[in-house]
Amino acid sequence: MALTSLALLLLVLLCVLLAGGLWIALSLAATGLAAMAFVHPSPGTFLASAFWEATGSWTLAALPMFVWMGEILFRTRLSEELFNGLSPWVRRIPGRLLHVNILACGLFGSVSGSSAATCATVSKIALPELRRRGYDERTAIGSLATAGTLGIMIPPSIIMVVYAVAAEVSIVRVFIAGLIPGVIVMGLFSLYIAVWALLNPAKQPPMEPGMGFGAKLRQSAQLIPCALLIVAVIGSMFAGWATATEAAAFGVAGSLLLAALTGTLTWRSFLDSLAGATRLSCMIMFILAGAAFLTKAMALTGIPAALAEGVATLGLGPYGIIAILACVYIVLGTALDGVSMIVLTTSIVVPIVDKAGFDLVWFGIFIVLLVEIAEVTPPLGFNLFVMQTMTGKEQGEVALASLPFFAMLVLTVALITVFPVALVTGLPDLLLSR
Repeated sequence: MALTSLALLLLVLLCVLLAGGLWIALSLAATGLAAMAFVHPSPGTFLASAFWEATGSWTLAALPMFVWMGEILFRTRLSEELFNGLSPWVRRIPGRLLHVNILACGLFGSVSGSSAATCATVSKIALPELRRRGYDERTAIGSLATAGTLGIMIPPSIIMVVYAVAAEVSIVRVFIAGLIPGVIVMGLFSLYIAVWALLNPAKQPPMEPGMGFGAKLRQSAQLIPCALLIVAVIGSMFAGWATATEAAAFGVAGSLLLAALTGTLTWRSFLDSLAGATRLSCMIMFILAGAAFLTKAMALTGIPAALAEGVATLGLGPYGIIAILACVYIVLGTALDGVSMIVLTTSIVVPIVDKAGFDLVWFGIFIVLLVEIAEVTPPLGFNLFVMQTMTGKEQGEVALASLPFFAMLVLTVALITVFPVALVTGLPDLLLSR
């Protein structure tokens, strides 16, 4: 059978299985079995080895540890402390407390690693406070829906770990590469808020009384333990003192200590955090195992290599390929979550990107940004559902409120594509080459 016909057949089979409600991991494995049946008489051996190799990796041990770290801190008073601790420093900036949404999501995202958790947790504290003080609700909703996506961009990020494992690149390099784009996204969000505030002074509440520098420090003191934890976890990886797995273990120990010192660590919260981390980690690892088998099966069929060669002969050029992939991922994001998008496409896309001459670490950040965009893209953008639930607004209304910030994400994708070394790959090369 021609490779083109086989590829179409496998794609149809995968779509049918997913549409029928079969678990993603099982759908991937079943498609892999079908592909393997055309090239190998006993695919069961490959299935077992692929599942073991995908889940028995020491590198992958970082995933459940980072998830558990986020689950522990999710059950502390971190989000409330973030809002109270950051608000004194933005009182004189145009847009004032709306900037806290961006800063709080960035800081909380760095410890939670989850877009939905970041969006829901910060919104729960920020929205009532902003409404009470008379801030424009539409801008507040839009900023929270999109700033929540920082949970998957600011390292350590669960999505980044999944991509690094699936594409077989360094987790630490991907983490470091995401740092500058994450700061750029936060900066562009805050820049839009400042410009909007200058153009719409009537939609802001009266200026609040000023605070002395000492009072600001005292109110922000509660952020110091969490800030130290973030710096210790990320800094240990960036400095080369710890691997991603070791840093994740330190993060869990630090978050348990922080929860104990703040009085939020109880036997019930400990068990709930452990159960939540176990459920999410098992789900992701099961999907990765199914994707690993499908990747191995596809490699044996020769389909990825043939597709890479086919795309290369089209003469689209590197940027043409990237433009097409960007459209594909945005469309996929209307129906799939970030983890599924990555594991479903890695075996096909990575050879194409590699053949086009792109750095795979850069491509990981490119995909993460597209997943961020997908989180606020109707009809199935997950952050839109979260904000719809939090506010009681229609999804279309939330999507319109998010549109200006959506444009900032698109601008960031364009910037890292035009300046890949300066904004993405240069920093990990600099830090890890010492």
